[in-house]
Amino acid sequence: MSYLSYTGAAAVMVVLAVVLDCLILKTILIRRRAFWTAYAIVLLFQLLTNAVLTGLPVVRYNADRILGPRIAYAPVEDLFFGFSMILTTLAIWVWLGATRAPRPERRPGRAEEVPPPPES
Repeated sequence: MSYLSYTGAAAVMVVLAVVLDCLILKTILIRRRAFWTAYAIVLLFQLLTNAVLTGLPVVRYNADRILGPRIAYAPVEDLFFGFSMILTTLAIWVWLGATRAPRPERRPGRAEEVPPPPES
């Protein structure tokens, strides 16, 4: 039986998230400083959660299906999955906001409502 390793699945998810961000939704968050700042904050909490879940061990990984190196007890591939989940979620959020945000009303004649300056 052939199936995708955890490492392969993580790599595929990163590629799909970047394609969604850059080519499909065209939000291109990966080029924004605000995205990387938000991701750094989320990454801190991801590492804390990984440390708890894999250090106890609530979650276990098959050593034959991962690269091997671990960060906060979890395989490095977890960082790839976390990145792809955050990028996908934020790209969809930004795209929905851009496509569904209420636009300010344009009232015809608004400039005419301003009284002219007094003559001297």
